[in-house]
Amino acid sequence: MIWLFAGTAEGPPLVEALLKRGWRVQLSVVTAAAARAYPDQQGLTIRVGACSNDVALTQELREQAPRWVVDATHPFAVVISERLQRLCRQLDQPLIQIDRRQPAEPLPGEQLQLIGGVEDLGRLALRGERLLLAIGARQLQAAIEATCGCSHFARVLDQPASLQAARRAGLADEQIACLRPDATEAGLLEQALCRRWKISLVLCRQGGGRSEALWRRVCQQLGLPLLLMRRPESPGGLPMPALLEMLGHP
Repeated sequence: MIWLFAGTAEGPPLVEALLKRGWRVQLSVVTAAAARAYPDQQGLTIRVGACSNDVALTQELREQAPRWVVDATHPFAVVISERLQRLCRQLDQPLIQIDRRQPAEPLPGEQLQLIGGVEDLGRLALRGERLLLAIGARQLQAAIEATCGCSHFARVLDQPASLQAARRAGLADEQIACLRPDATEAGLLEQALCRRWKISLVLCRQGGGRSEALWRRVCQQLGLPLLLMRRPESPGGLPMPALLEMLGHP
């Protein structure tokens, strides 16, 4: 059995590849919405909820004794990645992490600026911008406080906790869009949001997955500048082909 921690980017194709190879997969996702990205398949067990308790996770790792633990979580999900590294090291549990650090190819005419993090926003000349925040719900409050001279708008995921976080950050309902990234990757909903709100600048995260590629494409198509928040440093993992080769077959 492989215990896979993942979201909705690399997770679904990775699960499909592992099941085809004959592995049983126990999948951990944070939300029920993420679980819906995975169809019912023989050999797949899905667990919903954050693994935030060291004692409980350690006990489960001992009981389940997976052949591998695979960390395919978002690059900004540093808490769970650090927890997995620490506990698996203590238990001598084989752990492998997927590598999403490869930068996307530059797009023609792209207006892209890489920044270190939310703390860097206060050093930029952003007063008067109509800023669309596509950085997830957890950092909304800090980003808004660092850009007090802007008009703020946010795209958050369609789940109660995200809407609550956006409201706590001071955004009115007409400044919030609760939706999943465009499944077609055409970015039509995101383009419509930018036009409706008259957005002049977009902030998103360097996640290396579908969301980053989507916002880069949308901004390039609309001629909008994009601030890209640099991903946290993490131990090197493997790109998916090399990861699957290392996992092999059961």
